Amino acid sequence: MKQPGKKDIDQSPDLSQVVEVVDDSDRPVALITLGEAHRQLLPHRSVLVLVYDLDNRIYLRKRSSAKKIYPGRWDISAGGHVLAGESRFEAAQRELWDILGIQSERLRPVADIPSGPGTGNEFVSVYSVGRTAAPPRPNPVETQGGFFYSMDEFDCLVKEFRELLTPELVLLWENNIPFPHP
Repeated sequence: MKQPGKKDIDQSPDLSQVVEVVDDSDRPVALITLGEAHRQLLPHRSVLVLVYDLDNRIYLRKRSSAKKIYPGRWDISAGGHVLAGESRFEAAQRELWDILGIQSERLRPVADIPSGPGTGNEFVSVYSVGRTAAPPRPNPVETQGGFFYSMDEFDCLVKEFRELLTPELVLLWENNIPFPHP
């Protein structure tokens, strides 16, 4: 796997960052650079990864202030885009390593969220590492650090400090994904 911290795709264009544009049914229709997909608001795929500590607190990270999209906002544990020719599972593993320095073969799918305005026109696949003792080692190019939050603390963040959070983090909370109720 690539070592974290080598390059931030939001910082400079990289023609190797090619994604599949998809139709309304999530079927590939074209290849395009990630920057162009975002510029044209074309539907494409992304992944989010939930990381919990042994006390079932979720890890939230603060995005780097150098990021083009939502700089300095609180975000889900890890996430990014599915590159052309890559499976969603492979993308989740890559992003987990690139952002938090955690390797996991036991990612499990949690939810799929359809493309729409709340996802930035991305079909989002959510995975969970589950509870882990592996300490996050945040990539300073991607994040300014993070903390583990209990369900009550997470609820408070969304209710009282929504403007400091990424829209996807709020969307996950609104869909009861990070802490599902029995």
